[in-house]
Amino acid sequence: MKFQLATAQFSPFKKNVAANLDRIAGFLEQAAGESIDVVLFPESAVTGYFLEGGVLECALTTEALTQELHARLGKLAREIDFAVGFYEIESGNLYNSAAYFNWSSAGLVLVHCYRKFFLPTYGVFDEERFVARGSELSVFETRFGPMSLLICEDVWHSISSTICAIKGAQVILVPSASPARGFAGEKPGNVLKYEQLLSAISAEHNVFTANAALCGFEGGKGFPGGSLICDPDGQVLVSSPLQDEHLAVAEIDLERLRVARSRSPLLGDLQSAWGDIVRNAEEAHANLA
Repeated sequence: MKFQLATAQFSPFKKNVAANLDRIAGFLEQAAGESIDVVLFPESAVTGYFLEGGVLECALTTEALTQELHARLGKLAREIDFAVGFYEIESGNLYNSAAYFNWSSAGLVLVHCYRKFFLPTYGVFDEERFVARGSELSVFETRFGPMSLLICEDVWHSISSTICAIKGAQVILVPSASPARGFAGEKPGNVLKYEQLLSAISAEHNVFTANAALCGFEGGKGFPGGSLICDPDGQVLVSSPLQDEHLAVAEIDLERLRVARSRSPLLGDLQSAWGDIVRNAEEAHANLA
């Protein structure tokens, strides 16, 4: 199976949910007009990232997000899937979440909602003060095969993508909001780190990976962008320029998974040793108790 995947590098208006949803709908109209099948938006694209105590006033239930988007997507000329980062409220708890949707003539359907597993609370980050941690590393079925969502910090922990690959993910989508830091080279250090992380995940597990990054400025902090998509050999298929909003598109050919895994069967090795890995993990957990 082949399909067109795009990363929508995006600079949201801080706390302006309605305006950001309008602009997300605009990106989707453009993508549909260009025959793109799946669009990945960044972490917190609906609101901006650095909200702190403003998370509560801007958070949406998945039902409200679905309704708001549905009301804006009537002009779409073709079926399209997309994932968008937002702050979620559910049963009194707040989460940093990403929702995957399918739009068709039948309307907008929420396929899956993922809640960020690892919450950074160091340096400029203070997420654990304002949102709760998710507890599931999930694989969900789409019309283009099994996928996973991981949000920003989640991919800095190799165990997250490993579990998603073991569970069967063929494409790992990574929305992020990563402020620029490390200015020793042509690109900020965090942009280079994402290139390294996604390339390594793709090469080790022979999966496609895609990162959609925030760009622009919030509260004096700059988001550099640098979104990218990697193939199952760890090669960068396409990347976005720094700073600017941008729609980067790559063809995803799932047949390449089989070819890559036949050349480098690391995932098969991992699957065969998984029982022992779990046993060792349980022993390590017992030592932490």
